[in-house]
Amino acid sequence: MSAFAPVYLVSVHGWEATTAGGFLAAVQGAGALGRLGVGHWSDRVGSRLAPVRVIAVAAAVAMLLLAAGDAGLPWLAVLALAPAAVITVSDNGLGFTASAELAGPAWAGRAMGAQNTAQNLTAALTPPVLGLVIAEGGGYATAFALAALFPLLAAPLTPVTAEPARR
Repeated sequence: MSAFAPVYLVSVHGWEATTAGGFLAAVQGAGALGRLGVGHWSDRVGSRLAPVRVIAVAAAVAMLLLAAGDAGLPWLAVLALAPAAVITVSDNGLGFTASAELAGPAWAGRAMGAQNTAQNLTAALTPPVLGLVIAEGGGYATAFALAALFPLLAAPLTPVTAEPARR
């Protein structure tokens, strides 16, 4: 979202670059608060992965709303952009923490390194892949819908039952 939100707002919705940048800065701040809130939520429910599963579904819904808005309801796209940007980053800390907790003390460092590497590779590959989808005629709606597919696939694969019991 952070890679495409300003470009999308400028090129599709005619925003000024500084306005789109300010919007992105505000959304990034909200995303940071979202990560704190989600961390608190996971501590309260005693699970990292149950909230991750809920967030995955919420991210997919937000991205589908964004895609639907781009496909024909421009006002919906602009309204969906902020929650989509916040939701899609809100579980970052939980994935990192769950990796260490699931791996246990002997493997925690390697697990966090592998999780962080996979997350960063995905973040690095997403803009060029979605840029190709957009440029080759799929447009933003197709790119946003494609982005919704991955959390939908990931939600049922999230190993909630593998987590150790917490007090």
